[in-house]
Amino acid sequence: MNTNRTKDLVINALFIALTLIATMFINIRLPIMGNGGLIHLGNVPLFLAAFIFGKRTGAIAGGVGMALFDLMSGWTAWAPFTLVIVGTMGYVSGLVVEKLKCKNELRYVIAIVLACIIKIVGYYFAEVILYQNWIAPLGSIPGNIIQVCVAGVVVLPFASRLGKAALSMGLTKQKAC
Repeated sequence: MNTNRTKDLVINALFIALTLIATMFINIRLPIMGNGGLIHLGNVPLFLAAFIFGKRTGAIAGGVGMALFDLMSGWTAWAPFTLVIVGTMGYVSGLVVEKLKCKNELRYVIAIVLACIIKIVGYYFAEVILYQNWIAPLGSIPGNIIQVCVAGVVVLPFASRLGKAALSMGLTKQKAC
């Protein structure tokens, strides 16, 4: 039992770190309305964590990793929103992949689309709260769409193979199709 807990702790910590690093160092700030939006690759490890290790790891890796980025980058007001929004993205992505067993790539596409909707809606309302404005948050929607779509394009070709590899090494109990 302790071995499984240690393995889970290490995997969660690894994906938190990967999400933080990909968000912090692989990003482009968009010069559009409001905060302008930030396109980063932090969603790549989030999706991999959710797809391979499940909803719990996806939620922890995404929510904590990106909230840490907000705290470390001076965007402190965003951290609670990010924790909830991105944590929900990771949870729902992992849940979809778990529930739609053996639908191959379709389950990953559905998970990515739902994550994109969660990101758009979640950050729209977060910006409404932070900026006290219903119009300015519209400027971040294109960046959020691009961010999730780019991560999806990066992850889709590898998700099944990495899931099978993790299963064969005993790192996950998730059944890869």
